[in-house]
Amino acid sequence: MARPRRIVLVRHGESAGNADDTVYEREPDHALALTETGRGQAEETGKRMRELFGRERVSVYVSPYRRTHETFQALRLDPELVRVREEPRLREQDWGNWQDRDDVRLQKAYRDAYGHFFYRFAQGESGADVYDRVGAFLESLYRSFEAPDHPPNVLLVTHGLTMRLFCMRWFHWSVADFESLSNPGNGESRTLLLGEDGKYTLDRPFERWREPEPYGITG
Repeated sequence: MARPRRIVLVRHGESAGNADDTVYEREPDHALALTETGRGQAEETGKRMRELFGRERVSVYVSPYRRTHETFQALRLDPELVRVREEPRLREQDWGNWQDRDDVRLQKAYRDAYGHFFYRFAQGESGADVYDRVGAFLESLYRSFEAPDHPPNVLLVTHGLTMRLFCMRWFHWSVADFESLSNPGNGESRTLLLGEDGKYTLDRPFERWREPEPYGITG
């Protein structure tokens, strides 16, 4: 099995929705573009990615949203070195009907009280639903490692919640651990590095906004 040396997760740059949530009343979430700030964030991330990968090949998976595609394009990776696939399972959490701002704000308050992992938005998804589809994607990713010529790098261009849930699934974090973590900032990355012991470690942790509150002992 040709496991990659690096699995890099990148959150998209700032989108129109990050800058002004009233835009959701007029445009669907998947169609929102990057702002000028977001494009600059992606370009800065691209400089780091090009230095990190050098002339090594990269297998890329991109969420089907406009802002993630635009983020990948702004990375400016050498097209001769990358294999790019759109991966719907890496999409943003489905929030349901964004057109009713008051209802969305109310549901966000419910989610904050109930928990980001278990609360399901009306006509949308819970964090647990996203966890399940990320788990299905991981099974496909594992199978791709069986190819003897698999690239030494994997790059996922996705969303903040999806990044946290990917790491939760990979490292077998508890729900309490997940609930204690903050999203990475726009354009930020996290890298899973393969060690000599055959195990992956995270290059830097997600910020914690509180201490985990587990129901029982795990690990």
